[in-house]
Amino acid sequence: MITLVLLPGLDGTGILLEPFLAALPATCEALVMRYPTTLPAGYEALVDRVRVQLPGDRPYVLLGESFSGPVALLLAAERPPMLRGVVLSCTFAGNPHPWASGLRSVMRWLPMRAVPSRWLGRLLMGRWTSPALQQALAEALASVSVEALRARLNAVLAADVSSALRQVAVPMLYLQAAQDWVVPAAAGQRVRQLKADLQWASFDAPHFLLQTHSRQAAEAICSFAAALMVDPMPEA
Repeated sequence: MITLVLLPGLDGTGILLEPFLAALPATCEALVMRYPTTLPAGYEALVDRVRVQLPGDRPYVLLGESFSGPVALLLAAERPPMLRGVVLSCTFAGNPHPWASGLRSVMRWLPMRAVPSRWLGRLLMGRWTSPALQQALAEALASVSVEALRARLNAVLAADVSSALRQVAVPMLYLQAAQDWVVPAAAGQRVRQLKADLQWASFDAPHFLLQTHSRQAAEAICSFAAALMVDPMPEA
């Protein structure tokens, strides 16, 4: 049995992970971490929240999606005893849009719900959008407070976990979406430069890779994780 600990995207609800969960084989057990919907917390607070929920009785692989990539890397850098590997999906080790750093000073005034969900869905899902995914996106975002969303976006703009990435001792897999309009290819390449032994898988997919290409992503992730479950535990 493979245990995947899933760290969700910006909404933090886990709602948008349902298609991926449905695509997992019976040999994969998934534990979905869910972030507070009203607490305006940054990366450090979310790491503290997840750390105490990590399995202590069986090996597992951490999967950090988009916003949660830095959470996965910060946790992995601590070298938890049962951690066997890390999967990064469409994510980053530092602010993926350096030109937007200046927005931090005006973040409190930005209208967080100004963009219609159908436009946002198009940005996140491209030509693979569907009514079901649009509905899930609207539900996920509506369940999270403006203050929480603002704090998470601010955390992204301030992110730099390069040092943590270098300290990760377990195997890593990066999933890149070739049609990602949210996290540019340069962000993934930066992770690749900092981790020479990083495994890489590219898909003709949008930012919502796990949602729109669930079966393909599940196959790649479970194949990666299965190999780790039979290999010796890495030395700290």
